[in-house]
Amino acid sequence: MSGDTCLALCPSAGPKPKAGSFKGGSLGNKYVRLNVGGSLYYTTVQVLTRHDTMLKAMFSGRMEVLTDKEGWILIDRCGKHFGTILNYLRDDTIALPKHRQEIKELMAEAKYYLIQGLVDMCQAALQDKKDLYEPVCSIPIITSPKEEERLIESSMKPVVKLLYNRSNNKYSYTSNSDDNLLKNIELFDKLSLRFNGRVLFIKDVIGDEICCWSFYGQGRKLAEVCCTSIVYATEKKQTKVEFPEARIYEETLNVLLYETPRVPDNSLLEATSRSRSQASHSEDDEGFELRDRVRRIHVKRYSTYDDRQLGH
Repeated sequence: MSGDTCLALCPSAGPKPKAGSFKGGSLGNKYVRLNVGGSLYYTTVQVLTRHDTMLKAMFSGRMEVLTDKEGWILIDRCGKHFGTILNYLRDDTIALPKHRQEIKELMAEAKYYLIQGLVDMCQAALQDKKDLYEPVCSIPIITSPKEEERLIESSMKPVVKLLYNRSNNKYSYTSNSDDNLLKNIELFDKLSLRFNGRVLFIKDVIGDEICCWSFYGQGRKLAEVCCTSIVYATEKKQTKVEFPEARIYEETLNVLLYETPRVPDNSLLEATSRSRSQASHSEDDEGFELRDRVRRIHVKRYSTYDDRQLGH
C-alpha cells in the first residue's frame, strides 16, 4: 500500500487503547500504522520525524501515543486532510485544494500538528484567493427612502437607480412582461459592470412602480424612464412591462456628463445628442449651465379604462 493510502475505515470496537511511548528509533524506514479519526494510513517514522512538528515529538518518544489491540496508533483528529499532511512532510510542497473552505480546513490541521511551513502556504493561498475574488462592483439595495436620499446626496458620482417590484401589481401581466422585466435587470447588471468606476448603481425593491429607471447627477434627478403601462385586453386590465433598451442606454451616457469636475465631455455630448443640430447651442444659450439641463422622459402609460390616477 502507498504511504498516503486512506482506507476510510472506522476503528473497530474493542478494548480501550493503550498509552505508552513510541520507541521508533530503530525502525528507520519501516512502516507504522496510523488511525487518524477512523481513516487508516501507512507511512514511515522517517517521514513523520523529518520536520520539527508535533508528529516528530510523538514518534521520537517524547510524547505518549495511543494504540489499539491491533497495533494501530490512534490520532484523535479528522483524517480528511492527513494524506496531504504526509505529502507535505515528504516533499516540502503540495498542490493545495482549489476551494477556500478546504484550504482553511487544511490550515487548521497544519496548525494542530505545528507544521509552520504548510500554515504559511495556506495563508498565502487564502490571501491570493481573496484578491482574486474581490468584487468588481458593489450594488447597494435600497431599504428605505431616507437611505436612498442619503446615498444620492453623498455620492460624488452620477447615480443610476433601477426600481423593480414585481409584487406591486393588482393586475395580471401580459405575456411578454416577465421576459422584459428580466431584460431590464440584465441590462442593469451589464451597465453596472461597464461603468462601475464612473457611476453609482443602486437597486430599489420597495418603491411604488414595477419597473422604473431613474438617473441622477450632482444630487438631482435628471431623467426617468418608466417601463410599465396599463393595457386593456379581453375585457380585463393587464400590466405591461416594456424594455426601452436604447433610451435607457442613452440616459446612462447622459449622466456621465455630470461627473466631477463639472466639465462636459465633448465626445459624450456628441454621442448622446439626438442630432448634431440639437447638440449645438445658439448664442442665447452660451450662459446656460450644464447642471440646469434636466430631462424628464417617460414611457407613456396607455390606458383608457384605468380608474386609477395616472402617475407622473
